[in-house]
Amino acid sequence: MIQDIAPYKYDNTYQQKRIEADDFVLLYQNNKVLLAEKEGMLTFPTFCEMKRAGAEEKEAQYAFSIDKHAFFLLGGMEVKENETLKFYDLTVFRTLEPMWKAFAGITGSQFDRWYKTRRYCGSCGTKMVKSEKERALICPKCHQMEYPKIAPAVIVAVTNGDRLLLSRYARGGYRNYALIAGFAEVGETLEDTVRREVREEVGLKVKNIRYYKSQPWSFSDSLLTGFFAELDGDDTVTLEEEELAEAVWFEREDIPHNPSKISLTNEMIEQFRKNEIKESIRI
Repeated sequence: MIQDIAPYKYDNTYQQKRIEADDFVLLYQNNKVLLAEKEGMLTFPTFCEMKRAGAEEKEAQYAFSIDKHAFFLLGGMEVKENETLKFYDLTVFRTLEPMWKAFAGITGSQFDRWYKTRRYCGSCGTKMVKSEKERALICPKCHQMEYPKIAPAVIVAVTNGDRLLLSRYARGGYRNYALIAGFAEVGETLEDTVRREVREEVGLKVKNIRYYKSQPWSFSDSLLTGFFAELDGDDTVTLEEEELAEAVWFEREDIPHNPSKISLTNEMIEQFRKNEIKESIRI
């Protein structure tokens, strides 16, 4: 999955750190990211390169490190594209190689959205300031604190013997088959979220809900939790058409193979397709 970047190690320990010439810059505008093309490959521009475009040290906010590479968010400047620096849609991180750069790029976008959407206190409207001790924003007037937004969500593989329920979203750009998914509501356990989302989206009941694994998914500011669940009763699908365009039962041997390895969804589908669930599920 996209966070599986070994032997590289992700370190998000909060630090008051100054940007250096060779540190990577993360610059996002209008849901796009600035990347540099070097020797036919896409990578992140360094601060040295961005200084030529007018970047200043005071605009740089330390985000995280991956091994020896420090990444800084850069705000407060508009950049025009040129022969080597261009803006790309964030979906570029679904296919960018190597994987550690894809993970860095999409993770940085989550921090960037949080900083940009929490500029003012939601309680009194005062401009927020950055904490010097932790990754938090503080209102200097009423002392309201804001921490990075992380939305808990579930991914559910609904099985019926040798069949797996696959769906397609009604909206958005992703058109491959996926699993049932949804965000947890206030007061719900994740297991209750599984039951509710399956019932709401396809009108089915499930039993024997089993935890698989979790995944940070910065494309939607989420922490995904994967579950396998067995059909309980009638297998007739009643589609929630505002959410889904299609939901179909597939026999194991007919499940479409998706070579992408970045998502929890694809990993779970492959686990079922290859009949490896028993070895993989962790209760």
